[in-house]
Amino acid sequence: MTIKIGADIGGTTMAVAQVNDDGQIFDRIEIPSPARESGFAVVRELKQIVSSRWPQATSVGIGAAGVIDAEGNILTASDSFRNWAGFALRAQVQCALEIPVGVENDVNAFLLGETLCGTVAGETDCLGVMLGTGVGGAIMLDGKILHGPRGAAAEIGHMPGFGSLPCTCGGSGHVETTSSGRSIARLYSQATGNKVTSAREVSQAAQQGDQIAVETLVNAGRYVALAIIQTATILDLDSVVVGGGVTRDWEYLSVGFADVIEQNPLVSGTRLVIHKSILGGDAVLIGAARKGAELC
Repeated sequence: MTIKIGADIGGTTMAVAQVNDDGQIFDRIEIPSPARESGFAVVRELKQIVSSRWPQATSVGIGAAGVIDAEGNILTASDSFRNWAGFALRAQVQCALEIPVGVENDVNAFLLGETLCGTVAGETDCLGVMLGTGVGGAIMLDGKILHGPRGAAAEIGHMPGFGSLPCTCGGSGHVETTSSGRSIARLYSQATGNKVTSAREVSQAAQQGDQIAVETLVNAGRYVALAIIQTATILDLDSVVVGGGVTRDWEYLSVGFADVIEQNPLVSGTRLVIHKSILGGDAVLIGAARKGAELC
């Protein structure tokens, strides 16, 4: 009997669960993220959780933010993760648990989950996009995640050409400056002079009929749809799944998506379809467990 464990390491929380072959989640637990302390703290907590709750575990898969190379080393990370860049996550966890361990970028894990049992289940060629604090992307071709030689393939949030606002990475005009949660809050604040600190506040304003809030969210959809169209054109894709906290405003984002799709049909003649994730926060756990099991 195989016991597959998935872990989703975020900047705020870390979730760990057992996942079966169909993507069903059992015995999920969540704790404050040890990544705020260090990579070694993550290893310590994972060892304690897995060893005590699933001593017969046969594999562990981990989804984590950042650029991750083929060996499971963290190359770059957000400011929510302390002492994370350069950490040999896969090697350290595998040494601690002595079972196969797989590590994926969290958006890659998201797409692995969605293509297993989500809204694009069974698809082998697909683009995944996460709209949260930042903007992330993942590409699956012929059933395999495209990583690139340095693990940075599909970083759609850092495609340039979308204005001139500074990006958290040090660049400017990236998709993340228009369509991430923090950018939505910043753009709305600039447009209204009313300081807000989260996209959720913009969402609430839109629901109350604030047209500037509505337009800010529709524009977020337009900009990310342009990046999606460009990626789909290069790779001949026709299916996209979008997840993350910002998708709570799908009614507004989807207006922006539709505008761009209508104005920019794919040269292949097929119609691009943008799906909303149905797995929510479970997708990363499911995809991470799938990644770990592949190494058994």
